[in-house]
Amino acid sequence: MSKVRTEDLLEQFALELVAGEDGIHREIHTSDISRPGVEMTGYFKFYPKERLQLLGKTEMSYFNELGKEDREDRAAKLCTDVTPGIVITRGMDIPTELREAARDAGVPLMLSPYKTTRVISRLTNFLETKFAPFTAIHGVLVDIYGIGVLITGQSGVGKSETALELVKRGHRLVADDSVEIRQEDYDTLIGNSPPLIEHLLEIRGLGIINVMTLFGAGAVRSYKRITLVINLELWEKNKQYDRLGLEEETMKIMDVDVPQATIPVRPGRNLAVIIEVAAMNFRLKRMGVNAAEEFSERLTKVIDQDQQNT
Repeated sequence: MSKVRTEDLLEQFALELVAGEDGIHREIHTSDISRPGVEMTGYFKFYPKERLQLLGKTEMSYFNELGKEDREDRAAKLCTDVTPGIVITRGMDIPTELREAARDAGVPLMLSPYKTTRVISRLTNFLETKFAPFTAIHGVLVDIYGIGVLITGQSGVGKSETALELVKRGHRLVADDSVEIRQEDYDTLIGNSPPLIEHLLEIRGLGIINVMTLFGAGAVRSYKRITLVINLELWEKNKQYDRLGLEEETMKIMDVDVPQATIPVRPGRNLAVIIEVAAMNFRLKRMGVNAAEEFSERLTKVIDQDQQNT
């Protein structure tokens, strides 16, 4: 999990730091954002002080109607030694009591010119991405016709060579060898390459090649949602492989079950074309067109007709 500090928000969202510059290195430990409305009334029993605090028009209007002593009390209680920061939206004027409390406690007090809903939405998305569950898988990730295809298999089976052929056919490389995956939602997996090997492919006998340099910027992309897994394995003579496509395999990555197809590797098979077609067929299935089921229905009708004729 990435470390997120208040200074990251200042850089990412161009917030104006009004006070509390001593605390910009404070860490944010949760993606939850608090809007301390009840706290403005003086009830701090369940105040989530470890969260980023956001004050909108409603909270600031109530705060400004309080007496001076109450404003000083609320501001002092809002600014604790663990509060990572306070964001005020709509570019509103900041009361002196809040500025002084933030300065004394070292709590970054930041100002945004945008509406509250927009600010809280962007901050939440940013923090959810940073705190998303994370793992790494040995494989290759390629964007094929808009489908994020994760190619897996044992070392030396031909994953990188297949990815190179797919790139030559106009598809885009996301990651080779190691794919970093984060779960941004309960059913959404986003894959990207480690910075050290971004845009690079390792081809045995040839070495490391830079895909973006050789094929252009259109041959790579930084990240892609993973929706299909293709597992390459060496052909086993005695193993029965699915010939109709009616069986549905899945691969569990963290909490998400991703559709998976196993493709046996043997000389003479064009893996790039097979994977390309697998991605197109997957798109058709999502659109409601399933060739395997159509064939099964046709076969059933033929069998029923033969039985009726006999």
